[in-house]
Amino acid sequence: MREFGTLALFSAFVACTPRAETHVTSQYVNPHAYEAIGTVRAMYSGALTPEVAVNTFRNIDRLFPTRAVAHGDTPYPLPLSVVPLRNVDFTVEGKAYSLDEYVRVNRVSALLVIKNGQVVYEHYGLGNTSRTRWMSMSVAKSITSTLIGAAIKDGKIRSIDDMVTRYLPRLVGSAYDGVSIRQLLMMASGVRWNETYTDPTSDRRRLLEVQIAQRPGSAVELMRSLGRAAPPGAVNNYSTGETQVAGEVVRGAVGKPLAQYLSEKIWRPFGMETDASWWLDSPDGHEIGGSGFSATLRDYGRFGLFVLQGGRIGNISILPDGWTAEAGAPKTLPTGMPLDYGYMWWPTHGGIGAINNGAFSAVGIFGQAIYINPRENVVIVQWGAQTKPTGGDVVTPVDFFAAVSMAVR
Repeated sequence: MREFGTLALFSAFVACTPRAETHVTSQYVNPHAYEAIGTVRAMYSGALTPEVAVNTFRNIDRLFPTRAVAHGDTPYPLPLSVVPLRNVDFTVEGKAYSLDEYVRVNRVSALLVIKNGQVVYEHYGLGNTSRTRWMSMSVAKSITSTLIGAAIKDGKIRSIDDMVTRYLPRLVGSAYDGVSIRQLLMMASGVRWNETYTDPTSDRRRLLEVQIAQRPGSAVELMRSLGRAAPPGAVNNYSTGETQVAGEVVRGAVGKPLAQYLSEKIWRPFGMETDASWWLDSPDGHEIGGSGFSATLRDYGRFGLFVLQGGRIGNISILPDGWTAEAGAPKTLPTGMPLDYGYMWWPTHGGIGAINNGAFSAVGIFGQAIYINPRENVVIVQWGAQTKPTGGDVVTPVDFFAAVSMAVR
């Protein structure tokens, strides 16, 4: 990786000035607020040193304005299991690994394993603690997708077969005209998009530059400017832009910010312990639907349990019946092409035997994940501190998740 050996080069990408959150609703104090962090451009370029990457990933609310996702009054209990996870030994492509080795080689900065609602393993590394809020990157996509389910349950969105423009009329006349919410959730809009994180000319980096500019409404303007590459529903193309549109659909349908809606529907009533934060496109503006969500390890675990339980809080259904299973299952495009993708969730295959059958994950660059296995009643949350957006896994996480699920059977 690129190394910066002088103070001048180091200071070129380190930003030390904290930004205040908007709409702060708790007494959360960031225990890492004093740390020197990198710029968001350096982060997406994979140009941060390992140490500065860690500092940045737990301080992303200093990169952009954020909106708080208010926590609940009574934390959802996460009792410790009387039978903790002692170790995990598994083999991938003829090489044996232990739990500690996996954490080391994949630069895992925190790990939480929940079995039958009880914590069997909880680990914080690289200076993180239970009070640390860590970035989720594209895990946020799965959160935004879940809010679409909540809006359908609330009757704010009639159907995922409704057109995107019904709830986001600013896209009438654009390449998103004629695209359904279902196609959006499968990232099959047919709208042209290049997701390459390290390419400063890619559409993903254009969206980042729009966010850096902090001009209200500019993210939607970028999405409106895109051309068409294929008919709606014909092909899948992974696109953070799709999730920005999905977030705007939710906001248009429910008439309130995503962070507020998430708090009202899930974060507060389920019993999250700490406020989360969510990047905005401008001061007091709109949330970035596909990234910039930050929360504590245990609250990510609670969100995983909410999904594992089918989107129910007690006896109340927050999501339509069957939504979580449908969202996490592989799809087939209208062309007949099989798609190993759900509704902004990743079906999780492979691993030991068939233990991952029916499992699905929220996955983010730099090594972030929430793994949900309904059959085994397991939730695993992983924070990654890799320095490159992609390609940093020495061991495929799904193999490790399968091994853990087997170990706690």
